[in-house]
This record gives sequence, C-alpha cells and structure tokens, in this order.
Amino acid sequence: MLSTHLTPEDTGRMHDMYRHLHANPELSMQEEHTARYIETQLEQLGIEHFRCGGTGVVGVVCNGTGPVVGFRADTDGLPIKEDTGATYASTATGILDDGTVVPLMHGCGHDTHVTAALTAAKLLLRQQQAWSGTVVFIFQPGEETAAGAKAMVSDGLWDKAPRPEVILGQHVFPFPAGQVAVTSGNAMALADSLKVTLYGRQAHGSQPQDAIDPIVLGAHIITRLQTITSRELAPLSPAVVTCATFHGGLKENIIPDRAEFTLNIRTLTREVREQVLAAVERIVTAEAQASNAPAPLIEHLYDFPRLYNDPEHTDRVTAALQAELGEEQVHFHEPKMGSEDVGWLGDSIGVPTVYWFFGGFDPADTSPPVNHSPHFLPLEEPTLSTGVRAALASIGHYVAR
Repeated sequence: MLSTHLTPEDTGRMHDMYRHLHANPELSMQEEHTARYIETQLEQLGIEHFRCGGTGVVGVVCNGTGPVVGFRADTDGLPIKEDTGATYASTATGILDDGTVVPLMHGCGHDTHVTAALTAAKLLLRQQQAWSGTVVFIFQPGEETAAGAKAMVSDGLWDKAPRPEVILGQHVFPFPAGQVAVTSGNAMALADSLKVTLYGRQAHGSQPQDAIDPIVLGAHIITRLQTITSRELAPLSPAVVTCATFHGGLKENIIPDRAEFTLNIRTLTREVREQVLAAVERIVTAEAQASNAPAPLIEHLYDFPRLYNDPEHTDRVTAALQAELGEEQVHFHEPKMGSEDVGWLGDSIGVPTVYWFFGGFDPADTSPPVNHSPHFLPLEEPTLSTGVRAALASIGHYVAR
C-alpha cells in the first residue's frame, strides 16, 4: 500500500504551490504560464514530460513493469473577478477571443487539482519500492470550454504516452472538506451549447405592421423550448434547456432586423440528447415560419461528452478510497447535470474512466459558495491533503505491490 504521509515540509510546499497557482489563473487554451510552471515542477522531480495540445503537459512516471494508469488534472481558470478576500487572491486579467479584457480567477478549483496531482507524483517517486508500473499524469488545458481533452487527443496524446488501462480524475466541490463523493455509471451530463440568430424586418416602433419582430419571435421560441423537458421527455429522463443570453436591438423605438440568443443543453444519454436537439431545431424553425420570418441560423458552439464511470472500476476505486479515508468519508451521489470533458481521454482509446469529487469547505457552512462563483475558495486543509490521499489511493489500487 502506498503511503500518503505528508511531512510538514511537504505540506508547506504544497500550500505554496496552490497559492501560486491560485494567484495566476489563465483562460482556457491560454495556460502558457501554468504549463511552464508545471513543467518546472516535473523537471525538479526528474519526471519525463512533454507538451501536448498546445498548453497541455504530460508527465510519465515509469517504475518497472506493471499496469499503466492515467491521472488527469485540469489547469484553466475562468473569466470571473475574484471576491474572496484571500491574501493570495487573483488580480490577473486575460483577453477573450473577441478582444475583451476580463478579470480572471480559479473559480472552479483547478488549482487544487494541479496541486494534488503534482504532490501525488512527488510522493510516488519517494516510495518506488512500494509500487510497480507506469503513471501518466495528464495536466489538461481547456476543460471549461471542452477544448482541452480533444486538443490533446488530436495532438497524438496516446501515440506519445503509454496507453493506460484506466483514466482517473477528481474535482473539488462545495461539500465538507475531507469527504469524497462517487457515482457509478452516468456521472455527469453531455452538454451542447448553441447560438441561434433570428432574422426579421426593421421598422419604426410606432409602425409594427411594417416589421417582422425578431424579439417577439425569440420570446415565443424561448418559452416554447421549455416544453421540451416538461412535455416531450419522460419524467425520468433528465434534461436541462437553458437560455442565458438574449441580444436584440439598439433603441427602444426601433424594431430590429435581427436578434440572437444562446442555449445550453444537458442530457445524460445520447438518445435523449438527439431527441432534445431535434426538438430545438423543430421549434426554432417552426416559430420562425409562424412569424413569417426568414429561416433562422442555428450554430453549434461546443459540446461536452458524457462522463461515464465504469461500474467495475468504480467499485474498485471506491474500496481503495474507503480504505484510505474511512468508509464514513466516502459517499455515493446521484449523477450531476454539470459536464466534464475528461471522458474524451478514455473514450478515444476505449478504456474506462473513474472520476470523483472531494469536498473543500467547512462542514459548519450550510451554504458554501458554488463552483464558478467569485467567492469560491476551498479551505486549504484538509482539502489539499484529501486530494493527494485520494489520488494516491486510487493510483495505488492498480500499481501498489
């Protein structure tokens, strides 16, 4: 069994690493500083590594013959202005693809993921007599935009790195620090983001008879889209259809000639996904025809794969987590409608994935800040040490002697 013991020096360095990463977030697929920092840490540990997918970094730890295990940590931050009050809070800014300058923070805990993975790698190297095999540490960019896993696979990840028999990963979440939550089977949702552009005919606000109003059209579409989940899907087939942006017009007395909105769709199975997407296209097209408007444009912005935890491997990893943390600290939970792109790493080569969540907040806090909040700041301890212990326990299940 691998030891998960952290010396006071280990803990201090781990906290320093976390604070550095937290203070220096970068946008998805722009994680150049983060990648160089990870490379420096791997070089100091003597771990062979290579770039993949632009700002992705892969470290390969070989220790004799044995199983090959992949362990993934995502690296990107978010365009959020931090409001945590931490002494190491981010003041960084970044530039979106459209040129907009935005504040940045690690509002989803990817800094904890990188820190835990690097610290686990260090502890692995310290006890090479206790295990045998290969561990592929995948520091993946662009999780927030679903671009990173695809980019690494397209860049030949599995031609350059040993192919694992399982991909492992974890994510900090707003429940009590020290606890872990696992789901077997469908764990996180497929996600699709769409942009819909509606076309009309511009006219003066006092002469609506001369217009084809894309704003009224959009209002009808968005209202009707909510009937997909309430009236077209079976009650036990979870799905979410969210419209979170709507833009149209420049002045209150001018009916514009176009409007646009975006949709985010979450489903747990490919069959329901296809049903929902087909319904969206049908409703958007039909409402435009009902308004005598030109055909709308529906663009697919990005998509996330389903995250499926292989039941057999999930049972094995869960047993290892319980042995390390205690049965009372490891819980099962229902699938989440949030999304993750880690599934592409294993799906691309047909190997199973096991992914779990570890808590990061005070058990006494009845309403901790959620991921993607400007207030999201996990406790350093026992959050970080739990992430390290969970990583080593799961990896050790496959490679420990």
